[in-house]
Amino acid sequence: LLLFRLNGRQRFGINVFKVREVLQCPPLTVMPKLNSCIRGVAHIRGQTISVIDLSMAVGKRPIEDLSKCFIIISEYNRSIQGFLVHSVERIINMNWESILPPPKGAGRINYMTAVTEVDGELVEILDVERILNEISPVSTEVSKELVESSVDHPTLGRPVLVADDSSVARKQVQRALEAIGVECVLAKDGREALNMLLEMAKNGPIKDQIALVISDIEMPEMDGYTFTAEIRNNPNLKDLHVILHTSLSGVFNQAMVQKVGANNFIAKFQPDELAKAVQNAL
Repeated sequence: LLLFRLNGRQRFGINVFKVREVLQCPPLTVMPKLNSCIRGVAHIRGQTISVIDLSMAVGKRPIEDLSKCFIIISEYNRSIQGFLVHSVERIINMNWESILPPPKGAGRINYMTAVTEVDGELVEILDVERILNEISPVSTEVSKELVESSVDHPTLGRPVLVADDSSVARKQVQRALEAIGVECVLAKDGREALNMLLEMAKNGPIKDQIALVISDIEMPEMDGYTFTAEIRNNPNLKDLHVILHTSLSGVFNQAMVQKVGANNFIAKFQPDELAKAVQNAL
């Protein structure tokens, strides 16, 4: 995790694998008609990058004095953006077991996917997919051709299990799959999804009950790699088709995908690509 602060003492974190670099905030060009959370655009290494004020994006006051602030250049869902933060602290290594779901009383309108503890203090891990979707919504529309071709792909009445810690990401997948006539069962992390599968397996062959599994990789309590490995190591679950679906991209993923035995790996979020992969698997 890369730890940083916005306004105030609260620490926040994002997965360092999604971070390209951290820079002192360069001069920003303000463009007309931008979302109010976008403070401007920066020219960095030949690219024009939108800079999002993370404090405003999570409903707090804007970050002041840009000359003393930093931007975190990150890559999410096949796009590159800058996040304006007040200060950047350090990188820490955590086990996924130490990353916990948000507290139950946090309410529906919060921007956390998880929390953890560092030096006796709570660190909020931000739901970046939700933030980006609010600023620039992702289309979940599946192309007409795929919707029409789905008539020839019977799902045999079995739903797809979708595991993702971001409520926005779960709904995006659900909308895309329902467009091609596929029902979804939703889980908020790998642990919950595994427990659901183990319960189902008590009632008979799992493949008669679940068509396939789509799992995010980064999730509290149990990540997608561990979840996939648990499926492969369980004689009652090992034949399930598993698609890893993540906003991470990069070479290290491909090696891990093969190591844990996933059938497919898709970077978020292309509704047609996901729908096609599900149709092929079915």
